Amino acid sequence: MTTLIEICRIPPQQGAAAEVLLPLSFLDMTWLHSNPMYVLSFYNHSCSEAEFFNTIVPNLKHSLSLTLKHYLPVAGNLLFPLHTDALKPVLRYTPGDTVALTIAVSSLEFDELVANHAKEAGQFYDFVQPPAPLIEEENYKIAPVISLQATLFPGRGICIGMNFHHSLCDWRSIVGFVKAWAVINKSGDDEALGESLPVFQKPDSEGSRRVDGIFWNAMKKIPFKPAASHPLRTNRARASFILRQSDIRKLKNQFLSARPSLDRVSTFTVAAAYVWATLVKSHGNCGEEDEVLYIPADARGRRNALFDPPVTENYFGNCLGGGVVIIEHRKLAGEDGFVAAADAIGNVIKAKIYDGDELLKSPEDRLSMMELPERVFGVLVVYGSPKFEYKEADFGWGMARKVEILSLDDEKYGMLLSNSGDGGLVIDLSLPKEMMECFASIFEDGLIVL
Repeated sequence: MTTLIEICRIPPQQGAAAEVLLPLSFLDMTWLHSNPMYVLSFYNHSCSEAEFFNTIVPNLKHSLSLTLKHYLPVAGNLLFPLHTDALKPVLRYTPGDTVALTIAVSSLEFDELVANHAKEAGQFYDFVQPPAPLIEEENYKIAPVISLQATLFPGRGICIGMNFHHSLCDWRSIVGFVKAWAVINKSGDDEALGESLPVFQKPDSEGSRRVDGIFWNAMKKIPFKPAASHPLRTNRARASFILRQSDIRKLKNQFLSARPSLDRVSTFTVAAAYVWATLVKSHGNCGEEDEVLYIPADARGRRNALFDPPVTENYFGNCLGGGVVIIEHRKLAGEDGFVAAADAIGNVIKAKIYDGDELLKSPEDRLSMMELPERVFGVLVVYGSPKFEYKEADFGWGMARKVEILSLDDEKYGMLLSNSGDGGLVIDLSLPKEMMECFASIFEDGLIVL
């Protein structure tokens, strides 16, 4: 059982700018009608309720206020125009805007929640609040872009929960925000951020303005609805799987043995290929449909036709390109499914991600990808990145013991990749319970015979 103690409103510290208005770019508009992202980070920290309420909560409030001074759009709102012919969507911060921070205490078993084995997915929604309802003013529907929750497990740990609207920013940006909050909370001073401050000005060029218009013409036709309440998945299980450094080395050797003309293959390629092939085998369909893997890729610092000069590394917002890998189901489900998957993934990474010109080429094609053809059986979406580790945010309690992306429950299939800390990878999945059991068996058996 989890008990809500307080919902407080945290403003940016005094001295912030008067107002910030940021029109959405096409990279932001891609996510206008998507569900919020729900992220949880669990920390080992054995403290009493007295310490939590008297010391930790006040520190979290103060450090959040200091952080928001440098991240004003996070304290603001998404404005979706009611009159779409005359206006466009914007992120707006005005004085008086705040972020909701919920304080809670839970009696659930902390060690059970952070364990790797399969667990009921629905119980995790106790640790993050749903988005606030939409409100309307004269010209816009208004939605807060973020809310936060701190939950104490007395004597055992703390969970920091977050939901944020994806049109605010991508994974790299939200990791930067959480790490900034953690650094200030640990040090007690925003001077600890040094010069590593975010840049919010949207990328702008003649080409990007053209694509902005194309995306808005498509997105404005879709009604802007309030976010759904927590999708409590009674039939889903969440679990973590480890690919040790030795497993990754064996997977690379297996692939390179099958493709002797190649001299190297990336860790991401073999890890994603092994998970994808295992996932396809575990759902057991033998039809002629296609399987799809979506690989996001950070476009910051990449020179291309749309952004020259490139988007800066400290840009806060959405700046994702990516690649789509499509393979026939029967090939992935076959004996050589892993090799076929690694082949296809490697080719797309080389052609669409490593090549800066290709990464954001024809971005309007994203609109057609939102409506996948009928012959697609399953879509696997990669979340997160070992390069931008959410778990590294240290509030003074060490690195997070576990990070959970509850938004995996919204996908037919999704996986979160993170570092295991010893050269390997952690793969987090949310699957129907029966499928999770089958996946776990095939995953472990496949590593044994490598």
